Amino acid sequence: MPRLYKTSNSGAELLVDHLMVAESFWERGKGLLGRKGLAAGEALWINPCNNIHTFFMKFAIDCIFVDSKMEIKNIAKNVVPFRIAGPYWRASSVIETPSGFVDAKNLKVGDHLYVVN
Repeated sequence: MPRLYKTSNSGAELLVDHLMVAESFWERGKGLLGRKGLAAGEALWINPCNNIHTFFMKFAIDCIFVDSKMEIKNIAKNVVPFRIAGPYWRASSVIETPSGFVDAKNLKVGDHLYVVN
């Protein structure tokens, strides 16, 4: 299962140890619909994608929009059901995490992430 890390001058920090990847048209369209939530250490990477909606979802999420080099371009915190985030034209994909994740991990625009299988 892929893992998500944040890089910095002091090394790498594990952010997510269970990163689900949605790449097909159907996987990207479904996203997190039908789920009751995300467990700790779990996230969904939708690639490609520069905007999301939470119509018919049952929980709030934090959305981390990244470019092709995995640099954070925008962050949408606590996106509650029946909302839209984006489009963010500089982003090429989005990582959906449990609400509160961005603050707990101290993520900010400009941070660099990477995925390891």
